[in-house]
Amino acid sequence: MAADHPEAAKQLSVVAENVGSHLPEVCRDIEEYVLAEMPQLRGDATVIKSLQTSIAENAATLLHVFENDMPLDKIEGPAAALEYARRLAQRDVPLNTLIRAHRIGSWRFLQWCLDELNRQDADHELSTATNRRMLRASFGYNDRVTEHVIVVYQQERDHWLLSQTAARAARVRDILTEKNVDLNWAEPALGYRLRQHHLGLVAWLPTLKGEGAGLALLDRITNEIARKLDCPARPLFVPRDAVLSWAWLPFGSHSEVSSEQLSNAVERSDPSVHVCAGSIGYGIEGFRSTHRQALRTQELAAAASPAPQFTDFSAVAPIALMATNIDDMRAWVWGILGPLAVDDENSARLRETAQIFLGTGCSYTATAGAQILHKNTVQYRIRKAEEIMGHPVQRGHADLEVALRAVQYLGSTLLRTGPE
Repeated sequence: MAADHPEAAKQLSVVAENVGSHLPEVCRDIEEYVLAEMPQLRGDATVIKSLQTSIAENAATLLHVFENDMPLDKIEGPAAALEYARRLAQRDVPLNTLIRAHRIGSWRFLQWCLDELNRQDADHELSTATNRRMLRASFGYNDRVTEHVIVVYQQERDHWLLSQTAARAARVRDILTEKNVDLNWAEPALGYRLRQHHLGLVAWLPTLKGEGAGLALLDRITNEIARKLDCPARPLFVPRDAVLSWAWLPFGSHSEVSSEQLSNAVERSDPSVHVCAGSIGYGIEGFRSTHRQALRTQELAAAASPAPQFTDFSAVAPIALMATNIDDMRAWVWGILGPLAVDDENSARLRETAQIFLGTGCSYTATAGAQILHKNTVQYRIRKAEEIMGHPVQRGHADLEVALRAVQYLGSTLLRTGPE
């Protein structure tokens, strides 16, 4: 990269001084441009006022940086920009909307500065050096401010979710535990219709990703899942702590959702978020039962090693209902599988083939097709599994199938580290 022109800093200072001489006009233009590009930000006088103040302070600060060749390492973002982030967090405006507004406003501001630089009619070399210096300072400033704005937004979103939903969480607990609930009272209190089909979710983070990143992320992912599943209204989201939430997805009159759709919706979201789902239920009893199922599934997923990103109750119902005591379940699995309950690659292959074999009605041909193996290989693996267990796979068929499925979902949690 070419070295800075010795006059570039002075030239940029002149640009900043001239743009700053009609700063109110510049700020009005940026505001109009942002609102024209992002109509979702219109209509709330408080938010617009906060936007105006944020634009004015950002523009004035960046002009000060240009004019005085000011280092960026001490800049944390104007107070008005941080307050604007808080306002949007409180109003449930998505974080990407805030970032896009900042980016659009920054571009419009740069257009004013570039136009002013062109009016200076400097020679090509000086103009290019000044332009480079302006862009470097502008992008550096925006990077720093955006980082701080994101942190403030996430902190405020977490705080707001906890404070705003404390009363709602208490009402939800009442609905989950009381037998007689007045739906005409409960629905307005929750802001959620109980007389419809629901799908219960439990979502959690193994650890906090960073300051202020917990509940805001879980809330965003819950809403993303609801949109991908075409839910007719917003989900009911209830924070439990900084890394755990309960939710109910509203499905109106629809009583079905495919496990594949649900899995895709979760797995295309943030991979750090783990989600467990119940089965769709109707009315207040369905509200309770789908939640209980999601909780049982989450207990199972939390015990698994490694924990899956998504677990559907319908796929693990027998295991989830059994897994009230992992130690007892491990002992039972060892009793069924015997030496086949070892955490190694060979045993895993034999267990997988045995599980598919049982699922196909003990068909060697169907198992070979499912695993893309030669029939003789399947026969060898089944014979080997039987030798290790000491009995035919068809004996105790139901128990063996449940034990294999338990290991499939809980992994090394249920297995021995080596042969006894």
